[in-house]
Amino acid sequence: MAKIAVNRAPFLTLWASVVAQRLGYSKEEALTLGRAVAGLTAQSKGRRLGIYTQSTDAERKKVQGQREAIGAETVEMMERVVPCVWTPDGLRALSKASPTDPDAVRKYLAAKFKEALPMVEEKLAALASTFEPSELDAQAMDIYMHLRPNVPTGREGWGKAGILDTSRIDTLISKRAGL
Repeated sequence: MAKIAVNRAPFLTLWASVVAQRLGYSKEEALTLGRAVAGLTAQSKGRRLGIYTQSTDAERKKVQGQREAIGAETVEMMERVVPCVWTPDGLRALSKASPTDPDAVRKYLAAKFKEALPMVEEKLAALASTFEPSELDAQAMDIYMHLRPNVPTGREGWGKAGILDTSRIDTLISKRAGL
């Protein structure tokens, strides 16, 4: 059992990347999809809390035009519609109209989880493997909500680290395995 201080965004990034791998995406593709799911979730919550404002119609049209120009498509995952583009290295989620760099996501996760990253990723992969892919995708956001680090609600908790209790992951794995 480990208790790790980490923000929710990196935990969601890691979980969503594990889910994407279980859905059949490569590690690099999954890292970018995980980052996008976390970013879209943060944007949505930030708008609800009044931290972010909605983009203007002109801004949205500009980004949409850029995406169309590069042949962007979308992937539905974890209740989010993620804009993506095919590159010579595979599928990459987009940030506005730029492909996300999987190495940047790796560095981000390593900086946030530090030495605990391999252990947490292994536990999440074990949990994901207890689900059929379609079942996992349908339940992945609820699982995140159950496992995520606890932080104060509302604006008070925005951007704050909480405690990720990995024993909760172990308990869910055991429950799924019928132990």
